[in-house]
Amino acid sequence: MSGRADWLTPDWRVDGVGALMTTRSGGASSGPYASMNVGGAVGDDAGAVAANRALLAAAVGAAPVFLRQVHGTRVVRVDAADAASGASVHEADALVTSEAGVACVVQAADCLPVLLAAPEGRAVAAAHAGWRGLAAGVVERTLDALCEVGQCAPGKVVAWLGACIGPDAFEVGDDVLAAFGAMSGPGSAASARFRSTGDRKWHADLAGLARDRLVAAGIATVGGGAWCTVTDASRFFSYRRDGVSGRMAAAVWIAAR
Repeated sequence: MSGRADWLTPDWRVDGVGALMTTRSGGASSGPYASMNVGGAVGDDAGAVAANRALLAAAVGAAPVFLRQVHGTRVVRVDAADAASGASVHEADALVTSEAGVACVVQAADCLPVLLAAPEGRAVAAAHAGWRGLAAGVVERTLDALCEVGQCAPGKVVAWLGACIGPDAFEVGDDVLAAFGAMSGPGSAASARFRSTGDRKWHADLAGLARDRLVAAGIATVGGGAWCTVTDASRFFSYRRDGVSGRMAAAVWIAAR
């Protein structure tokens, strides 16, 4: 497959809500950024990035709002003003909107994108979840913000996990286990998501950790999370694999009515 046909889409069906995650395919960039790089601060040609972001906007039929991501837990509420040319870029790792025609966008190249939708398209949200942000509570804070804006309970929300570094590629140390409370032994809540590789190293299941947290927060429907960015070089960017790398975009929006 090539172009947009290769992009990922959630298996949910929420009235009035669209969502997708781009892959490497379908853009204007070249070299290590080939071809659908949307990252604006990774060394790619600015004109190519602008062209790729325009392709994303055309594909979703909504105005994308990007963030300056910092591996934190801040969630911002956005509207059309945030998507306007020249608007300030929020420093945050999640965003939520109840405004039709505005796309919440997070970038990733190994970290996990999490997309959320309230019932009847009342609100949507996107979160950028690396292990630091996930351990600190970024998905729970995003869910809280979505439920407040969408006036719904967590059990009515649907969630989708995009492509990220997979459990056979994400080797971590004691600091990551400690951050998730898995150092207390095999009976700890997160211990099942870590597999020892010897010499005080473990393989971590980032998508599984996020799924557990979303379910614990009350979400009954969590899809996706089945793709590894590191092992599929033809389809996904990966910072851990390549060092110099582009970024994919995960977007969710309420369609204009």
